[in-house]
Amino acid sequence: MKDSNKRFDYRVKRVRSKISGTQDKPRLSVHRGHKHIYAQIIDDSKGITLASASTLSPELKGKLNITDTVNAAKEVGGLIAKKAVEKGVKNVVFDRRGYEYTGKVKALADAARENGLKF
Repeated sequence: MKDSNKRFDYRVKRVRSKISGTQDKPRLSVHRGHKHIYAQIIDDSKGITLASASTLSPELKGKLNITDTVNAAKEVGGLIAKKAVEKGVKNVVFDRRGYEYTGKVKALADAARENGLKF
């Protein structure tokens, strides 16, 4: 395993050791791939996913031409927030995993805040 992968895994463990989703305040987890960005709202106490959105979601698939941009992350953030509010979730804990809070991750978080989520 490369050193960069070990450092990333360490950052993931460090972030996850400090946060956990509950029924009142579930966890908004973000995964950033090369071509797509994914977001899930997870209740860790029950071990279930309450809502999910990605650039592969049917609502966004035809709307986005390029899926690995900051604009695509904003769309995913807005979609996950709308899905969460429909399910009655307004407060979440943000889990950036090991990613820096810049670029796509920040754009997704800002869009989620603009569409009704509080964290």
